[in-house]
Amino acid sequence: MTHRVEALIVVDVQSAFVVGDGAVPDADRLVERTTDLIARARSGGALVVHLQNDGQPGEDDEPHTPGWELHHPVEPGPAEVVIRKPKDDGFDGTTLGGVLSGAGVEALAVCGVMSEMCVQATARTALARGYRVVLPYDAHATQNVPAAPGISEEIPAATVSRVAAWALGSDADTTTHSADVLFTAPGSA
Repeated sequence: MTHRVEALIVVDVQSAFVVGDGAVPDADRLVERTTDLIARARSGGALVVHLQNDGQPGEDDEPHTPGWELHHPVEPGPAEVVIRKPKDDGFDGTTLGGVLSGAGVEALAVCGVMSEMCVQATARTALARGYRVVLPYDAHATQNVPAAPGISEEIPAATVSRVAAWALGSDADTTTHSADVLFTAPGSA
C-alpha cells in the first residue's frame, strides 16, 4: 500500500546518533533509508524539514559540536529548511507548525531518531494538529533499553522502535517500508 505525503520531517539525524560509538544499532540502514526518503521528497516537490536537537552542555548533541551536526547535506530554500528544537517534540517551542501550515501541508512522513522520544513526540503532535502522519518502520531507530535488574532484560532497539510506532495507535499510517511513501508537492496529496 502506498502512502502519499507532501512533507518529510527528518528528526535529529545528527552525527552523534548515526556515526561512531553513540550510533543507534543498524545506523547504516537508517542512513540509507533517510537518504532515499530525502532524495525522493526533493524530486517529488515535497517540503523537507530537518529537525536538529539542541542538547544540553556536555551532551553528544550539544550545539556547535561535531555530534550536533546534521548528517545529511541540506539544500536550503523554500522547500527545505532546518529547524532547531530545544525539546523532544519538534513542534514545542519551534516554527515547525507555521512552516507546515504556511506551505499548505496536510500529510507528512516522519523519520529519524529516537523512535520512542523525538520521533514519537513529533508524530503525536502532528496527529493532534490534524495532519495525516505516515511513519515507516524501517526509517526510524533508537538505542537498546538497558536491563532493569529484577524487572526486565535489555530490550532490543528494534523492539523499542516498533512499540513506539504501535503506541501512536490507528491514527498514524504505519508502513513497514519507506519505499511505500510517495511524495508530492504541498496541495496535491
